[in-house]
Amino acid sequence: MVLLVAALVSGWSVWRHRAAPLDSDGAGGRPDYLLHDLELVALDDEGKESFTLRAPLMARNPDQGSMEMQSPLFLLPDSEGLYWQVVARSGWVSADGNELRLLGDVAVTGPPQQRAVEMNTAQLNIYPDRDLATAPGAVTITQPGSILRGVGLETNLASKQYKLKSQVRSRYVP
Repeated sequence: MVLLVAALVSGWSVWRHRAAPLDSDGAGGRPDYLLHDLELVALDDEGKESFTLRAPLMARNPDQGSMEMQSPLFLLPDSEGLYWQVVARSGWVSADGNELRLLGDVAVTGPPQQRAVEMNTAQLNIYPDRDLATAPGAVTITQPGSILRGVGLETNLASKQYKLKSQVRSRYVP
């Protein structure tokens, strides 16, 4: 799962450095552009797929420079070419691209060809420049044979370690 978060952060970083914002007069707080039914495939420096983003709607706020997405779906290839899936009800990206928030029914699911892994939370915040991902609320990580629950997730993307901050409970299911 830590690799998934690292892939999401690195892919998002590639995407934000490639996306040039449109000029805006900022009038009325309305979006200066909308993208409908989008599918974005971001490539790394070697031309390999870094991630795919699908969403029915993405809008840029000209006053803040931030972007909002409805029902984003991220597909993240792992080192074996299998895809992790990350979904949420909405997403938000800061103007400088230093923060990505996935909000509402966030689910991270491992490739179906591998051992099943799923993480669920209400909000996942990713800070690519700080190598950090956090979830402030309840988090559930489910794998065959175990369920891990806690409140507050912090993942150091550089060291590939994560910790649940409080109310940690583990359940072994034979």
